[in-house]
Amino acid sequence: MPPTLPFDRSQIQPGDRLCAALSGGADSVALLLTLHAARESLGIGLSAVHVHHGLRGEEADADQRFVEDLCIAHDIPLHLHQASVPNRVAQTHETIEEAARNLRYEIFTTLLTSGHADTILTAHTLDDQSETVLLKILRGAWTEGLSAIHPTITQPKGKILRPFLQTRRAEIESFLKSINQPWREDSTNTDTAYTRNKIRHELLPQLRAYNPNLDQTLANMAELAREEESRWQTELNRLLPQLLLPGKPVRGGGRAVSTTPGRSHSEVSIELDRLRPLDPALRRRVLRAAARQLGARLTFDETARLLALCGFRADPTVAARTGSSLHLPSGLRADRSPANSASTANNNPPAITTTRRQNRGSRGC
Repeated sequence: MPPTLPFDRSQIQPGDRLCAALSGGADSVALLLTLHAARESLGIGLSAVHVHHGLRGEEADADQRFVEDLCIAHDIPLHLHQASVPNRVAQTHETIEEAARNLRYEIFTTLLTSGHADTILTAHTLDDQSETVLLKILRGAWTEGLSAIHPTITQPKGKILRPFLQTRRAEIESFLKSINQPWREDSTNTDTAYTRNKIRHELLPQLRAYNPNLDQTLANMAELAREEESRWQTELNRLLPQLLLPGKPVRGGGRAVSTTPGRSHSEVSIELDRLRPLDPALRRRVLRAAARQLGARLTFDETARLLALCGFRADPTVAARTGSSLHLPSGLRADRSPANSASTANNNPPAITTTRRQNRGSRGC
């Protein structure tokens, strides 16, 4: 019996048209061959997609020729796409890694929306997962960041699957060697100028001396974070309509909501009396959700300062009194509105209003 690799097939249904992302590296070659061997038992259609990023010159050209030859040898339809990461970096100021990833996923989305495939599969492994979790920890990610690489991403049309997330890179290379299948090596994968490579080649080997099972431990952390975040999101979806109010409170009662197109979505208010009964974890998430509605992602420090403006946290740099304002680097301004006279029949209670400042970009954490 020929050697095989285990993979998660729980989200694959008979009749699905699968498209495997194929770089030519060991992981993606193993994924394509594994799906090809299982295509009849799964009852699926199979194709591949390769993106030439306009980087690495002759090496990238050779990767594409390798991919083309592999697909021809196994009679697998191939979608070839040419992209220019340098041009995108010049336009968006993303890092090279960010630009390359975003271009790939735009192409994946196009394949799904155009009906060429029902599902895109990428060959992320357990090693990729552990590296990503550690990278997120070093950057100070929130829980959603610690969830790292999700096994399934549901798109408006179709989905993206990662069926190798419980498979080790060493298992994959052993499998390919056992069937005498070559693969391509990306020379930049050894360049420790890239943070991920530095983690892979320097930090993780040192940490494994403290915990030989570290990769699985980090992958388990991602799964826990993913499930915790899903639970929190369900709770937020229930509470936010009761807590977030459009526009800004005005004296005499009521709310000022702009009629300028797009402007009504640039302000949101939260009454402090509604925040006060919430526990600290939920307050923090509500404030971050308010910022998300305005297109910004708050860092830990920005969230802490916003909590201080509300009076829920001590910060000597923030005045927690009515009339105070707070300008955040994420492009937001928060104002603490005064309480109206108790004799006003339709008065507004004290509130925090968060406004998106114009002509300012927002940044993620």
